[in-house]
Amino acid sequence: MSRTRPINCIVPPYILEKLLKSEDSEVRRAALDTLLITARLHGERTVRASFAGAAAPGDGRRTVFDCEQEELLSNAVLARTEDGPQSADQAVNHAFDALGMTRDFYREVFHRNSIDDRGMRLNGFVHFGFQVNNAYWDGQEMLFGDGDGMEFSNLTGSSEVIGHELTHGVTDHTAGLVYHGQSGALNESMSDVFGSLAKQWSLKQSADEADWLIGADIWTPGIAGDALRSMKNPGHAYNNPQFGKDPQPDRMSKFIHLPDTKPGDFAGVHFNSGIPNKAFFLTASHIGGFAWEASGSIWYASLKATGAHDQFEDFASTTFQKAGELFGTGSTEQSAVLSAWQEVEVPIRGVPTGVARVRSFAVSGNGHASGNGQGGAGQDDGLAALTRQIGTLTDKVTGLAKEVTAMKSTR
Repeated sequence: MSRTRPINCIVPPYILEKLLKSEDSEVRRAALDTLLITARLHGERTVRASFAGAAAPGDGRRTVFDCEQEELLSNAVLARTEDGPQSADQAVNHAFDALGMTRDFYREVFHRNSIDDRGMRLNGFVHFGFQVNNAYWDGQEMLFGDGDGMEFSNLTGSSEVIGHELTHGVTDHTAGLVYHGQSGALNESMSDVFGSLAKQWSLKQSADEADWLIGADIWTPGIAGDALRSMKNPGHAYNNPQFGKDPQPDRMSKFIHLPDTKPGDFAGVHFNSGIPNKAFFLTASHIGGFAWEASGSIWYASLKATGAHDQFEDFASTTFQKAGELFGTGSTEQSAVLSAWQEVEVPIRGVPTGVARVRSFAVSGNGHASGNGQGGAGQDDGLAALTRQIGTLTDKVTGLAKEVTAMKSTR
């Protein structure tokens, strides 16, 4: 079934719906306006081509426009170009810098030439609308609201938010994950993963040093330590009287079932993304070191090998396969991937549950790798041997599963 791909935005609808219940009339008005704008933009991505050549090849060159609090992009004024000076407007500079940081992250870490891998120009539109509490990727460019100044500050103020939105473009040009149900939650998770990795890369933070938070710099400036989402602890990004408790699940037994509608968040894409988010965090923390190196390479290779309708189990199985291809069957990296998905209760296709449990333990005695990211240095020789033996068994099981599938297809 064909589906219209909706516009992507960083702030989930359940946050904005909470703001509609605020006692502050200005907060309610800003939330309502944002919801109306978001609804209008959904399904209209193809008309967001107000500037000729917006998606044309250009080696990832950046251009930032100022909407001056209007919503019509064709009326926006040029604010900064790749070759021009800094702007006096910090929102312009923040957007320009974060666009460049994300571009450079993909180029230097994954050898990707901009969003489409063909040098797509990066256009950003700041001061989009009046006090809009969201940032959007519309398929060709980024739109940044100013926030209402109370619950949200200017949306250009978070580098991982910009990395998140641009990664929706990367996903569009690779897996094309359809935006509903588990495939949509994977779509959202990919943006959180690579948005967070881009920030970590720019700061040269290890997996242990990173905060793994999404949107902490732009949401509820008056409340310290909270964020829109936590990859490390889904369900614990925030807990306050106004918004309640973060509803994200961190494992399949807590999976949230919602209708596949706009009010239902397209079957909970912003909710259930917490499950694969947690799996990536666990993989990165088990391996240790810089998360964009081993873990990021596994996830990026898997994203490129993923189908548009893949479910959690499909993607988990792909990451397990890619970890084996990149780092070896039975490697620390592959064991870390298996352990992570096991913890969030997503099975790996072709790996029996018993094998998964032993491999998960073999990462280390307490379920965590040594943490140097060097392929398991420091592990006990016996555990390493056990991991190799079970890896051989896993290969045999996987091979048998492929033979059975081939036999079925010839019937």
